[in-house]
This record gives sequence, structure tokens and C-alpha cells, in this order.
Amino acid sequence: MKIGQKVTVNQLRDRVSKEITARVGQSGVVQQYKLVDGSDVGVVVEFNDKFTTWFFEDELTLTK
Repeated sequence: MKIGQKVTVNQLRDRVSKEITARVGQSGVVQQYKLVDGSDVGVVVEFNDKFTTWFFEDELTLTK
């Protein structure tokens, strides 16, 4: 995934807040990368309502 690409949230690995859970099925734009857990790389996604949070790459798919 590259910065600026549109992605859709398909699943979540962990239990998270209701606000983030509500994003499953929604699309957003990749803003940047984030180093998480010291070894994994996450992707910061911004949604249409300007809400921004990060996801693991396997939780997302590219949107055409």
C-alpha cells in the first residue's frame, strides 16, 4: 500500500473501541506508515469525516 491510495477496512485483528469497529466496511485514504509493536508496520488511514487511525495492512484492501 502506498500513501494516497484508497483502502477499505475489511477486518480487525484485535478488540478496539466502538468508534474504530464502526469503520469496518468504510473506505479511507492512506496518509502515512506507523511502526507498531517494534516490528510490525501499520497504515494510518483518514476517512471522509477527517477521523484518522491506524490499521495493520492485513486489515485493509485496496479500493479501486
